Amino acid sequence: MFEQTQIQEFKEAFTLIDQNRDGFIDKEDLKDTYASLGKLNVKDKELEDMLKEATGPINFTMFLNLFGEKLHGTDPEDTILNAFKMFDPDAKGFVHKDELQKLLMTQADKFTSEEVKQMFQSSNIDVAGNLDYKSLCYIITHGEEQEE
Repeated sequence: MFEQTQIQEFKEAFTLIDQNRDGFIDKEDLKDTYASLGKLNVKDKELEDMLKEATGPINFTMFLNLFGEKLHGTDPEDTILNAFKMFDPDAKGFVHKDELQKLLMTQADKFTSEEVKQMFQSSNIDVAGNLDYKSLCYIITHGEEQEE
């Protein structure tokens, strides 16, 4: 279901949420996690509804299963690819980085120049400035470059 690097990242997230370190995420852990993020007015019902998404106590295995269901319910890689394809009417598999930067910094949830720079550092861009968005989609969804 997940690659080893993803499992390690989920383990780190689980450990951060499991505030009392008992191996289970409960309502108090969620409340403490929200508090550490500055949200102090979370309603008990909200927390209970989150916990009800699991079929039992939330240990690490259950935590992984919950994320597996959420992440694999739709295919995020396809969704991201389809978004890029809107900017690639000729289906060449790339978008020019300057055009992409302009769009990202002027439309919808605007990126900062630093966020665009970070994205470009993770991207395959050829000498003509064309960004291989299929490769970028793989990196976004899997966390590393696909081996050829």
